[in-house]
Order: sequence, then C-alpha cells, then structure tokens
Amino acid sequence: MAFEIIPAVDMKGGKCVQLVQGVPGSEMVSLDDVAAAALNWVARGAKTLHLVDLDGAFEGKRKNAPIVEDIVRRAKPLGVQIQVGGGIRSFKDAETLLSAGADRVILSTAAMQNPQIIKDLSESFGKQAVVVGLDAKNGRVAIEGWTKLSDKSPADVGMQFEALGAGYILFTNIDTEGLLRGIDAGPTKALIDSVTIPVIASGGVTAVDDLLKLREIGAYGAVVGSALYTDKFTLEEAIAALKNV
Repeated sequence: MAFEIIPAVDMKGGKCVQLVQGVPGSEMVSLDDVAAAALNWVARGAKTLHLVDLDGAFEGKRKNAPIVEDIVRRAKPLGVQIQVGGGIRSFKDAETLLSAGADRVILSTAAMQNPQIIKDLSESFGKQAVVVGLDAKNGRVAIEGWTKLSDKSPADVGMQFEALGAGYILFTNIDTEGLLRGIDAGPTKALIDSVTIPVIASGGVTAVDDLLKLREIGAYGAVVGSALYTDKFTLEEAIAALKNV
C-alpha cells in the first residue's frame, strides 16, 4: 500500500495555523482562508487531508466546525479522503462528522476518558472510520490538548484501542512536533511494532528523508504541517521521492 503524505490543516480562531509544540500563541504560520489552504494541497496532489480544530482540542468546543464542514463539502467531490480531529468528545460529535462526509474521525481525550466510545464507533461505522490519536511526550501519552500527561505508554494504549476496534492510530511525538528539527523514529517504531493496525506518524517531519525513514520503519503515512507551510520541501517533491524509491 502506498505511503500517505497527509497535509495538516490546523485551524484556530477561524484561521489556518501551525503552532510550535502545540502552544497557543506560538503560530509560525497563520492564513486567513482555511478552505483555500486545504484545497491548495488537494490541487497539488494530496490524497488525504488532516483537519484539526485546535479550539476544540484546547477548549472542548468545536468552534471551527462550519469551516470543517465547508472543506469536506468542497473536497469530497475531488476524491480526497478526509480525517478530522479536535474536540470530538462524544459519539454524537463523531457521528455528525462522519454523516457530513468525513472518512475518519480522530479521538484522543475522549478515547482516553471513555474507551468504550471506540468500540461503539467501530461497531456503528466500521473500524476504517475510527482513528485513535495518541500524543506522547517523554514516553507518556498526553491528553486534553497536550495539557496533561497520563501514566501510560503509547504501546500499552495502542494495543488497548486496537482490541477495542480502532482502525488506525495517529501517533504524534510532541518532543519533535513543530520544531522543524527532524523526526525521532524510535517512539514511532516502538508503537508500530506493538500493534497490527496502521500507524500514521506526526511530529517533526522536516525533510523528504524523514518521510522515507517513516515508511522504512513501517508507518502507514505521515501528517506534515510546518515543513510544507514553510517550504522546507514541496508536496510534489515528496510525492515524487516516494514513488521513485
């Protein structure tokens, strides 16, 4: 299966942003037209988009929901897959997004607080629609918009959610997220080796070589944000490099 390069479209206050280490106020990128940013990636070859409502992640209220729904409505006819996260705290939240056309919903805090929701969503919509977002710092899973650390490892939590019916794991290494210093493949590989479902990597991708390394260790794909928005490499270059190897 082809390795997925998934551009990140993070939104906060109605704008497309890229934060450093997920810290509010640390925007290195801020674009007024979120939908235009998302559709630009589709036009340039993206087959999957990663939409995150950061206000939802931080505050639990999906303030950017109308923008998410507009992007889904405009992008789906173009044949793109869309995964959505940020503030999905209930079965109803997930159901609303999937019914609106999202292909995958990403649950992190809600999954940690109520693991049964993953089983319920998997049984209702199929495991292919259910992504558990595991964000880790110093080897521990973070929750509530990265504001708190649990006492659990990504591997332990990943195996738990695979058993409950998750179809994918989105693993973000907070230690490298947004710093543009390259990836640390070790934590991602440890998780990949612990589960059989696909793992999508996130955090620190700075060069095409990072993508090649993630594919080499068995990642299903990678979410890329800051590197694309700051022209460390182009989406076209990444797609071509992965095809040529």
